[in-house]
Amino acid sequence: MMNSSFTRRAFLGASLATATTAALASCAQSASPAAKPIDRILPTDRLVSQYEEARPSTGTTVTQKLSAGIFDTTVAGVALSTWGYNGAINGPIIRAKIGDTLNVPVANSLAESTSVHWHGLALRNDADGVPGVTQPAIPAGGSFDYQFRLNQPGTYWYHSHVDMQRERGLSGALIIEDPREPLLYDQEWVILLDDWLDGITGTPDDAFEELSMGMDMSGMDMPMTHMLMGATSTYLGGDAGDVRIPAHLFNGRAAQDAEVFQSKPGNRIRLRIINAAGDTAYRVGVPGQKITLTHTDGFPVQHEDVDAVVLGMGERIDAILTVQDGYTPLLAIPEGKDGRAYGLISTGSGTAPDVGALPSTLDGQVTDGGRLTADESVLLTAKAPDRIHTVRLTGSMGKYDWSINGRRFDMKKPSAGAFDISLDERVQVKMVNDTTMWHPMHLHGHSFQLANNGARKDTVIVRPKETVTFEFDADNPGQWIAHCHNAYHAERGMIGLFSYVR
Repeated sequence: MMNSSFTRRAFLGASLATATTAALASCAQSASPAAKPIDRILPTDRLVSQYEEARPSTGTTVTQKLSAGIFDTTVAGVALSTWGYNGAINGPIIRAKIGDTLNVPVANSLAESTSVHWHGLALRNDADGVPGVTQPAIPAGGSFDYQFRLNQPGTYWYHSHVDMQRERGLSGALIIEDPREPLLYDQEWVILLDDWLDGITGTPDDAFEELSMGMDMSGMDMPMTHMLMGATSTYLGGDAGDVRIPAHLFNGRAAQDAEVFQSKPGNRIRLRIINAAGDTAYRVGVPGQKITLTHTDGFPVQHEDVDAVVLGMGERIDAILTVQDGYTPLLAIPEGKDGRAYGLISTGSGTAPDVGALPSTLDGQVTDGGRLTADESVLLTAKAPDRIHTVRLTGSMGKYDWSINGRRFDMKKPSAGAFDISLDERVQVKMVNDTTMWHPMHLHGHSFQLANNGARKDTVIVRPKETVTFEFDADNPGQWIAHCHNAYHAERGMIGLFSYVR
């Protein structure tokens, strides 16, 4: 999400085209007029195209049209209007192979600007979908064609990167297949989890405005419809979330209208699980049965059998589930919050369980993608870092002033406080959480390796007072943001910029 240090309302009061042009241009300027200008590699730089042209290609182009617009639907029994791609809460599942060129013409039928970000992909910088940093936003009534090559298999997703739009239905799954896939399975189930309030208790913008007042204002005589108090999770290190969520969705469906996946006893199903929520971590598992974790954020890990796995916002997990006869519930329990999302696997026998009879917790062996070990095939080559950056996560619930290194991101000066890097460097990042809240931190345009042969990822949970260390190779030129994937924290300013310089 963007526009963090000023609200969407203020932003729309100015000319979008002028603001975007000025923001992109400012990336090339030095902070001080007296200093030598910093030569930043911008999205329009020829190097970006050269690196794209060097990626392997199958010669195949996969095209999927997307139309962002308003449509009517029903969520948890409530009739409402919301925003989505192609008239649905979840956009179409896009499938392609390594080396294919993905072509996505996007038509914007909304009354405001939008964009599409391709979460987890190392792609060309001018297709990353961050208005004011990598591209001008797609204006109301306008269109934009995203086109880029796919060079890494796995489970990914796409979503709007403007304001609180992602918190409606503007997201969908992107699956990049490997023709030499070594994992053995019989079926595949793509699962998009989401926390939903739009049209039920208000809008995401309503929730953001209320939270922006901060907890310091919560004791005053004003109604608090959306702020959630007292949600805690030992697993996440304390406070579990900020927003009261009336419905949790499993592939766009609330618990009373669960999706049913047809299978056979003994089948191995590859679960591709995506947490598209804005404020909720989900604990996912099958009561009384283990699942085998195989991938996190698209990259293979050393297989681990667990009772449940926790996904922060933006994270993906692949797992293998062996089907038992009858009905098998796959639960997604919101960490530290009330409610549940779930889907059912049916072999055609038995009776579907009543939603009220399903467990409200998943205990036993529980882990998350940040605690897994990378498969040897995707380990980065060991080398000393060329550059080390310390990224401190700062801010508080009191003022709701989330930031990085004490600085709230300013779209008017996107390179202010940037973390400069250069091509072909090994970059080490020490991410220090100085807050009392957990944060799922996402880096655009790269995958990183967690310390001690940890998993390859692009999004990782950072708990209160915790330091997470990771490294990545600076091999994708441009301007790339890193931000909290709690939509409300990012919108308030917890965004930084990793800026390639010559």
